[in-house]
Amino acid sequence: MRKYKKIFIWSLFDFANTSFAIIVATFLYAVYFKKVVAQGEAIGDLYWSLATSISMTITAIISPVLGAIADYSAGKKRFLLFFTLLCIFSTASLYFVNEGNVLSGILLFVLANIGFEAGLVFYDAFLPEITEPKNYGRVSGYGFAAGYFGSLASLAIVFPFINDDKIRETFIISALFFLIFSLPLFLFLKDSRKKVERTESFLKIGYKRVWDTISHLKSYKNLAVFLLAFFFYIEGVNTVIYFAGNYAHTTMGFSEMELIYFFLTVQTTAIIGSIIFGIISDSIGQKKSIIYTLIIWIITVFLAYIIETKSQFYLVGLLAGAAMGSCQSISRSFMSLLTPPEKKTEFFGFYSFFGKSSAVVGPLVFGLVSYITDSQRIAIISIAFFFLTGMLILLKVKEPKAIQTSVQE
Repeated sequence: MRKYKKIFIWSLFDFANTSFAIIVATFLYAVYFKKVVAQGEAIGDLYWSLATSISMTITAIISPVLGAIADYSAGKKRFLLFFTLLCIFSTASLYFVNEGNVLSGILLFVLANIGFEAGLVFYDAFLPEITEPKNYGRVSGYGFAAGYFGSLASLAIVFPFINDDKIRETFIISALFFLIFSLPLFLFLKDSRKKVERTESFLKIGYKRVWDTISHLKSYKNLAVFLLAFFFYIEGVNTVIYFAGNYAHTTMGFSEMELIYFFLTVQTTAIIGSIIFGIISDSIGQKKSIIYTLIIWIITVFLAYIIETKSQFYLVGLLAGAAMGSCQSISRSFMSLLTPPEKKTEFFGFYSFFGKSSAVVGPLVFGLVSYITDSQRIAIISIAFFFLTGMLILLKVKEPKAIQTSVQE
């Protein structure tokens, strides 16, 4: 019973932090920034892409050091608390960002997003302490599902505020939601702290680990090819996440209330899609399943480019939701299968590094194309390049024989 309590408390943090992901990064603040802060100008997309790219670049650079700290002790919980509070206070401060406050609007978002993304390094590091290796995938999935339910709960709470056109107040609600539901982790989940004798600084250890991993990748060509494919297609996923609300509002003309219904649809199909594709991947294999999700993604951005009506755009949301969570969760499980057991921690650190650094180029490409062409439609179709490139590279990845055998059986 005690282990289930640990898992529940751990999953609550995922439930909590998605209030930032959905309200700030994906939906309300993203739209508010373009519409109000950047005064509806096309350059607002470029500003937003710069904000996301800067925050993810900084996080990618410091991730190895944070991973070293998580691996070598020092107390994960206090570092997680620091980054959580950074996200919470920066998110609440967005309330004071008004029309024309582009610089402060970017700075506060960058700080909040760094707090959100960097905190995940320490949050993920708790997984081995709350369950056995045989249950890593299942328990990780519980956290993933809790995150989607957190998105739905957040949207339900801010619904009346959007209805009254009190958008800035939703940023404070997001911060409070994150604070309240993350507290159980800090209050009740114990941190296994250990003293480690070291002759080098965490900074040096962190970056030495990165270079060690790069050198090891040369000996694991198949895994390296997968990571390259992952870098490209997750670039497309991250770009869609950061610009979905902006595109729906600016190009399709969705109001804030209509966006609520739209994102409720997306989050619901994301939960369903994750479950269905999880079952499918066990039957046909992870590689084929990822390819199918990437085909869905390519169809999704093509439809987003050609459709004209709001009702038709709901089809885009349904497809995006089905592909979003399933693509990410199956990629993680495929990485597990490709990684040698004795190097799982090391290579998953690099997997995380690729995931964070990949959220730089795509948003920047979208912002630049949108600014140069003054068309978000052209910008969204350009994202298909990342999905297509990732899929073509993924075709070169060899699935382990053990997996192929079990699938055939």
